[in-house]
Amino acid sequence: MSIFLRTRSTRIVLTATTGLVVATLGFFAWQSFYPVQAASGWQVEVVHRNVDKAASLLPQADGSLLVSQELDDGRGSILKIAADGEREVLVDKLSKPDGMVAARGGWVFSQEGGLAPVSLAVDGHVTPLFEGIAVQGLWNEGNHLFAIEDRKGDGRLLRYDWRSGQVDVLRAGLTEAEGLTRCGGGRLLYTEKAEGQVRALSKDGKDPVVIDGLNNPTFLFCDQRGLWISEDNTHRARLLRIKPDGTRQTVLSFLKAPQSIVADGSGGYWLAEGGRDRVLHLTPPAQPAAASN
Repeated sequence: MSIFLRTRSTRIVLTATTGLVVATLGFFAWQSFYPVQAASGWQVEVVHRNVDKAASLLPQADGSLLVSQELDDGRGSILKIAADGEREVLVDKLSKPDGMVAARGGWVFSQEGGLAPVSLAVDGHVTPLFEGIAVQGLWNEGNHLFAIEDRKGDGRLLRYDWRSGQVDVLRAGLTEAEGLTRCGGGRLLYTEKAEGQVRALSKDGKDPVVIDGLNNPTFLFCDQRGLWISEDNTHRARLLRIKPDGTRQTVLSFLKAPQSIVADGSGGYWLAEGGRDRVLHLTPPAQPAAASN
């Protein structure tokens, strides 16, 4: 082969390789920056930016919002964002703080970064309650606090008794169990992300699958509009709503690692989008005006 032909072949290979690299980078950039899309009638806007790895959200009575910043190795924190936007770190030096739930005049938070305490924060004082491994989801009701571990094949669903301090293991051997919530009818639901399923805790221990075919389901939230499920995907994730009649609706798409969703107290919702370090606000479709007589 002549030098000319070898040079030409090399140029063709380099051009093709360069084109493939550019196309690949362009595809990932498109996935990262493509704007979030809302279902018809729904409105979405960014309300807080630069919230590192925003994970769990907890609205406060004074109009502020608590956000867990899910950074590892002691770099995580619980951030308070006031109604006027002012920010204050309430608890720091945490390892992947994740779940949060109101309890006992304050709030409980978990840490997903290995063996760590589930703790109660009240009036600036933090009290460890019990230890878990990679605890994420929390649910508090009455005399019990439920916690679930995000582990591969050896996760547990735990129940803490506020009166005695005793911790019971309700389930073991779970795989990437992350979200917890209770819906109408009294069912306590939890996700197994790797299986793409939502299960219902049952007395017989069989925990039937109530929703499947999901793509990495993580946080759960239940209200009068149905069951909300966020997908913990790095690209093209969705916020889903399972309506009371069982039908599914994709309310938001093209999200990046969305985490918890909570009601804002005015008919809308806040959603943590950890993959883009921000908090979104979601507004439902306007209700048609009642006909006058």
